[in-house]
Amino acid sequence: MATIQEQWERFYRWGPFALLPLATFLALLIRELMSVAEERAAAALLVTALALQILHAGRKIPGAVYFWTRTVLAFAMSWLNPFFCVYAVLGYFDAQHYLTRRWAMTGAFVTALTMAGAQSGGLPPQSPAQAGGFAGLLVLNSGLIVIFGALADREAERTRVQDETIAELERTNARLEQALAENAGLQAQLLVQAREAGVSDERRRLAAEIHDTIAQGLAGIITQLQAADDSEHVRRATGLARASLREARRSVQDLAPADLEHGTLPEALKKATEGRARFTVTGTVEPLHDELEAALLRIAQEALANAARHAHAERVGVTLSYMDDEVTLDVRDDGRGFALAARPSGGFGLTAMRERAERVAGTLEVESEPGRGTAVSARVPLIRHA
Repeated sequence: MATIQEQWERFYRWGPFALLPLATFLALLIRELMSVAEERAAAALLVTALALQILHAGRKIPGAVYFWTRTVLAFAMSWLNPFFCVYAVLGYFDAQHYLTRRWAMTGAFVTALTMAGAQSGGLPPQSPAQAGGFAGLLVLNSGLIVIFGALADREAERTRVQDETIAELERTNARLEQALAENAGLQAQLLVQAREAGVSDERRRLAAEIHDTIAQGLAGIITQLQAADDSEHVRRATGLARASLREARRSVQDLAPADLEHGTLPEALKKATEGRARFTVTGTVEPLHDELEAALLRIAQEALANAARHAHAERVGVTLSYMDDEVTLDVRDDGRGFALAARPSGGFGLTAMRERAERVAGTLEVESEPGRGTAVSARVPLIRHA
């Protein structure tokens, strides 16, 4: 539905095409008021007015030029025949639309002059009574200009306030959307931090378990072996026990992926895919939170292992994509695939990958069909390394 402003614009453009024929029809009813020369002059002015309206409808002339030209034509036509004032009345409606405030009052007064002359029987007045009527009607029309002008100013002020209110609401909505986006990012970061705290607690528990059980048990075995007879089998058992003890202690010290100790996530993924898959990085590489990098690396390693063990794929592609607010990891192969409906749980490997993604506020999706390969896509929030 068109707005009030759009409806007024339509009237300014097409309204004259209705009023000009109506004025001409009424003027023809009392054409005996005009002489032959006046009829010819009125016809010429009518053709000029029609041409003016066509140019105006095609937006070929400036608004101020159009208004004053039409006002002069309407005054001259009303001088020849009072009924042409029907065309002149347009000046009451669009003076403020086409002119500045000061000139709009002048244009409206010329329109009032034309209307008063037509209403009093035509210009110039032919008798003192007609002159008096003309003066009274001019005062009346001028008063109407002042009244309607005040109403128009009030409406313009109301429109201005409404526009400012709408603009302020739009700015408020924009700030609210920005705040919501910031809150969403903060919520994701807090969720990752909360899960990181849980993972850290679990790591400490595992480290204590390994230290108190496996490591202590291996240390006891080594002590007993050292006290036993010196033989080749004993020496080998001692060596294996010491190696296992070193590995257990290393696990206690660091449960994070070793590939991320001295390199970035893209470097670790490049190393993991070397000779096994084609690796691609898109977007601007960002240093991610440790938990995010570890989760993505483990997911990639598990997906590559699944492709090697089960898919029998000829081609495997790994893509790491950095975007504005998230990072995605896609692992695709052209292997034999499988029916997802037949494996609702997705198998232990897929379940582990999904759980890794969810622990860092991410998601994991799997697409596969028998004979059409498998696609694993992990999405995590982009939270930079603190």
